[in-house]
Amino acid sequence: MLREFRLADWFTLGNAFCGTGAIFAAMRFLQDDVSGDLLVGMALIPLAFIFDALDGRIARWRKVASTLGRELDSLADVISFGVAPAALAYACGMQGGWDWIVLSYFVGCGVSRLARYNVTAEHLSGAEGKVKYFEGTPIPTSLALVVVLAIAAWQDRIGSDLWGGVVMLGRWQLHPLVLMFALSGSLMISKTLRIPKP
Repeated sequence: MLREFRLADWFTLGNAFCGTGAIFAAMRFLQDDVSGDLLVGMALIPLAFIFDALDGRIARWRKVASTLGRELDSLADVISFGVAPAALAYACGMQGGWDWIVLSYFVGCGVSRLARYNVTAEHLSGAEGKVKYFEGTPIPTSLALVVVLAIAAWQDRIGSDLWGGVVMLGRWQLHPLVLMFALSGSLMISKTLRIPKP
């Protein structure tokens, strides 16, 4: 199977590799409490973003875009820009019951966003076969959430010192900072929000 991969597909796998590494780094931080592990995990998300940008450019440059490549790209994006940011947020201290629900909602929105794009890409493409706009924000925009988390970690404002503190709603905790994940997820699944595709 690997022999059939094109150059762009290897960059897509680089994206997935970075996202997986970020998840492992978050788990390592929770295990050993070494802040360097958390920062390394966060640094892998911009690297995943670079791989994600390059795989599309390479596919267009070599004129070898394929259905396999598109599906592979979506799966890698789910890891790097869906599950990994949620794992990093959890490692930063968003561990209350309501936080779990919001972070799970965020990942679900990312998966739904990518599935919708894959299904509608041909319909949205013009005569030249290129999609002109995104419906909802693309999932790589979650990089902005990771930047916020990285600033918080750099300033040692994670765990019990997380910005916004914590609120008890019933028996579960909610860290207000997690609401940025709720907003990001909601924007991803928006049907009315249209963003021009470069």
